[in-house]
Amino acid sequence: MPAAQSDLLEPPELGIDPYATEIVTDPYDFHRSLRETAPIVRIGKYGVYAVGRYEGVRQILQDYARFSSAGGVGIQDIRKPGKFRIPSRLVDADPPGHTEVRTVMTKILNPVLIRSWRELFEREAGICVERILDMRDFDGIEHLAEHYILTVFQQAVGVVLPRAEVLAIGEMRFNQSGPENDLYRRAMEKAEPYLEWFDSSCERSAVLPGSIGEKIYEAEERGEIEPGVANSLLRTFVGGGTDSTISGLGSALNLLATHADQWQLLQAEPARAKNVLDEAVRYESPFQVIYRTTNEETEFEGYRIPAQSKVGLWLGASNRDPEQWPEPEKFDITRQIAGVHMGFGTGKHFCIGQMLAKLESECLLAALATRVKSIERTAAPVYRPMNQMRAINNLPLRVTPK
Repeated sequence: MPAAQSDLLEPPELGIDPYATEIVTDPYDFHRSLRETAPIVRIGKYGVYAVGRYEGVRQILQDYARFSSAGGVGIQDIRKPGKFRIPSRLVDADPPGHTEVRTVMTKILNPVLIRSWRELFEREAGICVERILDMRDFDGIEHLAEHYILTVFQQAVGVVLPRAEVLAIGEMRFNQSGPENDLYRRAMEKAEPYLEWFDSSCERSAVLPGSIGEKIYEAEERGEIEPGVANSLLRTFVGGGTDSTISGLGSALNLLATHADQWQLLQAEPARAKNVLDEAVRYESPFQVIYRTTNEETEFEGYRIPAQSKVGLWLGASNRDPEQWPEPEKFDITRQIAGVHMGFGTGKHFCIGQMLAKLESECLLAALATRVKSIERTAAPVYRPMNQMRAINNLPLRVTPK
């Protein structure tokens, strides 16, 4: 039985700023401190709580009755004056309202539709790999992960995705989820020239025929979702489906280039490409943290959490929790972890686009495994500091053909 309210402990203070630039670019010491200190801690600088153990993260993500998404999945409560923004009906919502929208999106993103993109993804993957084989030395992020995803994803989702605009908007979105620090302010300034583009690119008249975007608008026109919601859904899907997949794929390339044994496994069995993204996302989670808000004062693992408190769930820490994972610091593409790791979330808000992301990555990594003899890193990767996301900015690689 839960402890009586008078017996509950106050979460200990963890005197670390998880949004300091040196930590967002190398978070793993912070992750260990977070896991080892207590099941839940308080981050005094921001007046929020933080959870980093796998089981705790999983429990909270599945308990929307006590830990709500309605206040937004970032550190700010989007319902409060001065912080208010129109919530995403797909992300910043709880059942039953979330269920209605989610049902429509699930119907659109059905396995038959996802599989129909395989031929396109495989063809573009082959073109991209031949291109980098001609280059031999290239940037794994700009020339491969970004180039490939921005090519195939825009055809699937139906929104034209020019690189500079997409990267600036993504950096803004994933810094807005954190505090209003220097990262936040620089990202907002950088994105300002592209805000009008982002608004217009997701309008009904701009989406490509036969695309996911068109199907979302058609669902609105049939009355399956409320008028005006389709645009918000498409913006959310575009925002969540570009940077995160590029980040996961970039991490996979970096890890394969520095783990010769895993590269050899993939070469020997290209079908293992299906597993690589899951393990890369476990090992280097693109979404490092998401938030929930307590609806009322509640108990968690014997600790008291006040009502209307923001609770940060550090997915990156949970995905290397030694209580959950054998040898968590080891990159191992033979792990069968789909649906277990927290990189794609769990519960009512598990990543709705993960099937698409996995197919995109599978096709590119299989093309690499069948055409490339060796892949190696020629310099250390440079990470892009962002409040919410872990992403490589530059990844110098060299390949040789078979």
